[in-house]
Amino acid sequence: MQWNLAKSIARLLLVGIAVASIAWVALVVFIWRTQENLLFFPTRLPPDAVLSTDPQVHERWVDVDGARLSLLQLQLPDPDGVVFFLHGNGGSLRDWFVDPSLYRQANFDLVMLDYRGYGKSSGQIESEAQLHSDVRQVWEHIAPKYRDMPVVIYGRSLGTGLAARLATIVQPELTVLVSPYVSMRELAAHYYPWLPGLVLRYPMRTDQWLTQIDGPVLIFHGSKDPLIPPRHAQDLAALSPRASLVLLDDAAHDDVQVFDEYRITLKENLRSLVPSN
Repeated sequence: MQWNLAKSIARLLLVGIAVASIAWVALVVFIWRTQENLLFFPTRLPPDAVLSTDPQVHERWVDVDGARLSLLQLQLPDPDGVVFFLHGNGGSLRDWFVDPSLYRQANFDLVMLDYRGYGKSSGQIESEAQLHSDVRQVWEHIAPKYRDMPVVIYGRSLGTGLAARLATIVQPELTVLVSPYVSMRELAAHYYPWLPGLVLRYPMRTDQWLTQIDGPVLIFHGSKDPLIPPRHAQDLAALSPRASLVLLDDAAHDDVQVFDEYRITLKENLRSLVPSN
């Protein structure tokens, strides 16, 4: 009797383990196939949407492989340099290109693109390699206008990994990373410790790319960021002697830009790139 009971319990345990294993594998496969829905939250806009009414802000288009990407460009009469801005994983240019005053004050043009499927850009994001390729093609399209001028590659949140990778190629005068992550794989491990790292098709190794940037790297992070822990920025800053970290007291993830310390420090760093007359 006891032997039969033990066998029944063992059988139930094996069945439970098998069911749990099948469910885990099914979930992992589901995340593998649909992780774009977990990473990217675009706002799509109609083709006739007005992105800006500022007379100095111009809408541009760049054709890439299989898509047409929407850009906004703050074009000043006689700029001293350019900031190439790669935004976060939500919204569109209508949400991100809202306060060019800081760049006007620094006398730097500002160029910002919407990724595939964001805003008025066509297509959809399918791989990390595609994202990097799109970013590089857009940069190469606008770069000739800014030859012999200081270049700043700027990334915000999701865009910090893209900016770090592009900076290894462009080697700009300054790289700015705002609310960065060590890698998307490490950030995913923070939220989903049960998920195998190899499942993530967007590892975004900011840590590896940062060490390949020759010029200065300026990092901002909110001390109360609930989405990307500040330790990511601290770990990145420790990787390069050319990196400096500004940890903004009381800043969270989406409000870094409203803090005076951020605005003053960024503007000072931009102006420092311009040779004195």
